[in-house]
Amino acid sequence: MKKVLKIILPLLVGAGILYIYLSGFTTQQLNEIWHNIKQADFKWLLLSLLFGLVSHIIRAYRWNYLLETLDYHPHKTNLVLTVGLSYLLNLVVPRAGEVGRAASLSKYEKGIKFEKAFGTIVAERMADIVFLLLFMAIAFFLQFDLIFTLLQPKLPENPLILLLELVGGLLLFWFFFKWLRSSNNLLVVKIRQFVTGLLHGMKSILMMPHKWWFIVQTTLIWILYVAMFWVVLFAFSETGDLGIEAVLVSFIAGSIAMVISNGGFGVYPVFVAEALSLYNVSLETGTAFGLLMWTTQTLLVIVFGLICMILLPVYNSKLNN
Repeated sequence: MKKVLKIILPLLVGAGILYIYLSGFTTQQLNEIWHNIKQADFKWLLLSLLFGLVSHIIRAYRWNYLLETLDYHPHKTNLVLTVGLSYLLNLVVPRAGEVGRAASLSKYEKGIKFEKAFGTIVAERMADIVFLLLFMAIAFFLQFDLIFTLLQPKLPENPLILLLELVGGLLLFWFFFKWLRSSNNLLVVKIRQFVTGLLHGMKSILMMPHKWWFIVQTTLIWILYVAMFWVVLFAFSETGDLGIEAVLVSFIAGSIAMVISNGGFGVYPVFVAEALSLYNVSLETGTAFGLLMWTTQTLLVIVFGLICMILLPVYNSKLNN
């Protein structure tokens, strides 16, 4: 029952959020969303799909650097095929892709243990989290004026009250941090383990023989992620001239949505449209962009994943003959 809920609940949440969101539109607005989708310049979507596919392949090659630290030397084709399969599995069951990737590699590459392969994937994901946080920090600094403008009406007029609130906030953070370090609460323990794992994973990456190539490829993967998002903005006349600040903020909003439901199902268009609205993009255009972006990238994952799932046993049967 718990496994079923893990699959169904995120989908229901995503579908519910999208339904409530679209229910707020008039029939005319819904027609405009559909009109924007039909009028989109699809050549930019094809370029976005190409960037997405290249990022998946680079991810497979990057994984090889971690496996080499354990003296494993798998076939590069198997790495690409198992990565493609993992994206497909993650659409069905959140985080099942990581387990499936390690299991598939250990099945077809004799001598590679599942536990060690899975450990390298965890370290890889830690690096991705660090890069996501880095992009969030860049977006925050680039958009500090916008954030301040949004917060200014809520700030107290008396600077002394603001100072006291800041000091109080820092004290609360200090006590909260001390509590996190000493508490035996199950959730807190899991948070501590996650942070410890993050630090341990980054330390292991910095100690690996090809660490700089790993970092370069991680950087390239995330540049491609942003690029595959950015180029689709050119498919709509209303979003084609948005700056890097708008791109990063809406990209991060979409990345957060991907965590909430399976592959961002239902949530992605809502989060992206709301983020773009901060830059005077109409909700109709923002929603059309979000729906088109999510649909095409999801189709890429499904098609690429199915191809990888079919080719994986075929390739290895030929390899062993």
